[in-house]
Amino acid sequence: MGNQVVSSATDQSIRTSFIKHLLNDVKCLEIMLEEKMVESGISRIGAEQELCLISKNYRPQNNADEILKDINDPHFTNELALYNLEINLDPLVLKDDCFDEMEKHLRTFLNKASTAAAKREAYVLLTGILPTISKTELSLQYMTPKPRYRSLNEMMRGARGTDFHLHIKGVDELSITHDSVLMEACNTSFQMHLQVDPDDFISSYNWAQAIAGPVLGVCANSPLLLGRELWNETRIALFQQSIDTRQASYALKDQISRVSFGEHWETGSITDIYKNEIAQHKILLSREIQTDSLKELKQGRIPKLEALNVHNGTIYRWNRPCYGATKDSAHLRIENRYIPAGPTVIDQMANFAFWVGLMKGRTVAHKEIHKHMDFADAKSNFIKAARNGKASVMTWRGRQVSVKDLVTRELLPMAFDGLSYMKVNPETSERLLNIIDARAVGQTGAQWSIRNYRKLKSTTRKDDALLALTKYMYRNQKEDQPIHEWPEIPDHPPTHEHATQVGHIMSTRVFTVQEDDLAELATQLMLWKNIHHVPVENEKGEICGLLTWTHMQRFFERESKDSIETVGDIMATDVFTAYPELSISEAIPVMKKHEIGCLPVLQDKHLVGIVTIKDIQQYDTDPVA
Repeated sequence: MGNQVVSSATDQSIRTSFIKHLLNDVKCLEIMLEEKMVESGISRIGAEQELCLISKNYRPQNNADEILKDINDPHFTNELALYNLEINLDPLVLKDDCFDEMEKHLRTFLNKASTAAAKREAYVLLTGILPTISKTELSLQYMTPKPRYRSLNEMMRGARGTDFHLHIKGVDELSITHDSVLMEACNTSFQMHLQVDPDDFISSYNWAQAIAGPVLGVCANSPLLLGRELWNETRIALFQQSIDTRQASYALKDQISRVSFGEHWETGSITDIYKNEIAQHKILLSREIQTDSLKELKQGRIPKLEALNVHNGTIYRWNRPCYGATKDSAHLRIENRYIPAGPTVIDQMANFAFWVGLMKGRTVAHKEIHKHMDFADAKSNFIKAARNGKASVMTWRGRQVSVKDLVTRELLPMAFDGLSYMKVNPETSERLLNIIDARAVGQTGAQWSIRNYRKLKSTTRKDDALLALTKYMYRNQKEDQPIHEWPEIPDHPPTHEHATQVGHIMSTRVFTVQEDDLAELATQLMLWKNIHHVPVENEKGEICGLLTWTHMQRFFERESKDSIETVGDIMATDVFTAYPELSISEAIPVMKKHEIGCLPVLQDKHLVGIVTIKDIQQYDTDPVA
């Protein structure tokens, strides 16, 4: 939506006017397609680069507004969160050295961003999901203070009628309820655009759907979220659930998500896609529009179809159909939204060349892919790739084939042919597509992250592991090594050198008991598990007490066979607690003053961790006091 002034669709007069403009835009586009007024015979590429801003401690840095002002370049814009920015790259004609030029432009912009960020003690990182994002950075204070983002948050929550709930299962499981759309801000992508001839749009769009699974499988780079190992490309599940406006009910209803792969092969023209979306999804955002597209068309001007583009911007297809207009011409394009940012610029450019080459390298048989492939297989392939990445087995035109074999034996040759057909420099094609080949037989970003995170987590705290992972992502990215060449992280990363808050050092796997549990059971469990501090919860899941090793010993001293004492009878009820954002330097004197061995850590009244005196000893600058 750029810098457009938008509002939630509640003002009836604005809404009514907007709907009329929306209907006129559809009619206008139909006329333009019928009269051959949409550009044809030329292909262009474009891209949007989303990026993360991190601090010297490798955590999210929330000063994007200041950095954006320092950059002072119209190619840059805000994103939803204050630790993200976006770069809009100028379109280039698909031929000759276009990929080299786009890479050069992207590197120039990233250098510009890095220079501005460094002056404000921030750094630029390209990654699908920043490993060190915590729930702290998902509060509304981290939302970019722009009206359009407030409107987006209000209208999404209003349409849903309740908070957003995420439940993603991978190796680990994430189940969390959140009160805003900021979970979506965890996602950063490299969005690729390809201009398509109007007469070939539906065929091209269906082909883009067909290849989405294997392309995603070899490009996956986002396996971690809030310290959980989930899907190889967790962004896919996260994006859908973080802005899901569908309402749950006891009735069994078919409801289509605004974030969607699609339900069927498309037919007709791009206007038929738009008509279906208008029919299926209610209007959430509207704005005052000054010009009527049909009148503009009659006056010989190229209409912008503003209402249609606003509505299209609130429907998040992974392959999004787009209409664009300049002063002199109108065009259609497909926006690929499922590719993550990173791991490096060269990896992103390889992804771009691979996708564009495939789009342009369709054989005659693939031009009518709907006759040779079930749409359900294309959709299933996409979900499997999101879950399992390169390890997925695709259903491809009736046979089962691994992502590796499909990419290396069938799709890469097709991509080479497509780039050759568009007269892209052969040296560039070879340089970029060879990276995809090496990645297909080697490692993806997701595989590198998973393997190193598991190794690090086996020897250090979760937060230490996430910090080390992010640190080496940044280092490898600066060295501009493609992901298939990234080495293993050393066995002994720096130990918690960047921890400042209780949430950074707390243990999150906390053993708890209920206040009405038998004291004999609770104390035996403490003995078996050698646990010295056990928080006690009531029936609402709220902390109401604490059992310590001392309580256990006293109970054993007086225990009788017929003891019916409960945990509530022997626990301490005067419990000091902390919250994740509490600084370690503030927690230390509290624990020392009151001579307590642990602090249960609460978030929204619920226990999320525990920090012990042993955990904080290395941060105590005055251990004698």
